Amino acid sequence: MRGVLPLLTVFVLAAGCTASGAAQQPPPGLADRGTAVTTAKPTRQDLTNKVSLGGKVALGPTFGLVAPIDGEVRYLDVKAPTGTPTKPTKVANIWVGGKATAVEVPAGAVFAGRLVDDHSKVTAGMPIISARQVGYGIVADIDGAQAYQVSDTLQSVTVQIKSGPGPFPCTVLGTLAALPAGTIPEPKAPAANPSATAPVVAPTQAPQQPSEATGMRLVCAGPADVKLINGAAATVEIVTAKATGVLVLPVEAVAGSQGKGQVEVVKADQSRETREVQLGITDGKVIEIKSGLTGDETVAVPGPNIPAAKGGGAGPGENGAPVVVSS
Repeated sequence: MRGVLPLLTVFVLAAGCTASGAAQQPPPGLADRGTAVTTAKPTRQDLTNKVSLGGKVALGPTFGLVAPIDGEVRYLDVKAPTGTPTKPTKVANIWVGGKATAVEVPAGAVFAGRLVDDHSKVTAGMPIISARQVGYGIVADIDGAQAYQVSDTLQSVTVQIKSGPGPFPCTVLGTLAALPAGTIPEPKAPAANPSATAPVVAPTQAPQQPSEATGMRLVCAGPADVKLINGAAATVEIVTAKATGVLVLPVEAVAGSQGKGQVEVVKADQSRETREVQLGITDGKVIEIKSGLTGDETVAVPGPNIPAAKGGGAGPGENGAPVVVSS
């Protein structure tokens, strides 16, 4: 036993030295805690904001028209058409400062209902008219996550019919809007003539049906020479904005995706500084940095953490999770 004890002592001491030494030296390939391993530098490039939506061919789709300016809406009495309108139909005026700005349903579509009360105060971009396309149109539904990615100033829309024609340009009929069911006023009966002996009977006409309620959607019309089949699936590609030679960062490096955001600037001593930045358009891979960076900085990837709301997990753009635009 006396001969064994020295051996055990040497073994324990050797093991202790090995464990202590290993604790002091980090494993190869791993950086110290807090060190930014992945970084990116801002670059300049041309940028196109594209959004790809799933859609379909629909017969007589309903779409919304919005107020072009702030003001008071005054609707006109719109007669039921006897055929497909070949010219725009004036359906309302927006009055402000004694001047009227007309609101028209485009040619090839008919008035389908009012979305606000007559003489209501409205703001630019507010849905006020429901219209219905005569014939085929392409309908693309828009979910909440895409609402801020698609603006009402669309530069171009291109459609590809699945296993069918395309790609072809598609003319936007109305801006996207969350539309309630449109209401159509009852037709007015003519005033009674006191001198007439026979009772006055209002002219009979087919009752107009309110337009159906829709979610957020984009409706466009393809060229006349493109054959469309009701219900056929389609892919709708929207170009919402273009920019030339702008400063960009990978979307993973930015917390936020609209308006204001944050990045973590990595300094020479590896310390980090959270910096506010103004954001522009994105193609889903990179995002425009309008202000807040000069272009010489190094930023950490992923971006800074944004504390989650109480009672919920981290959403898009929180805790370094980027919000990525579909493209």
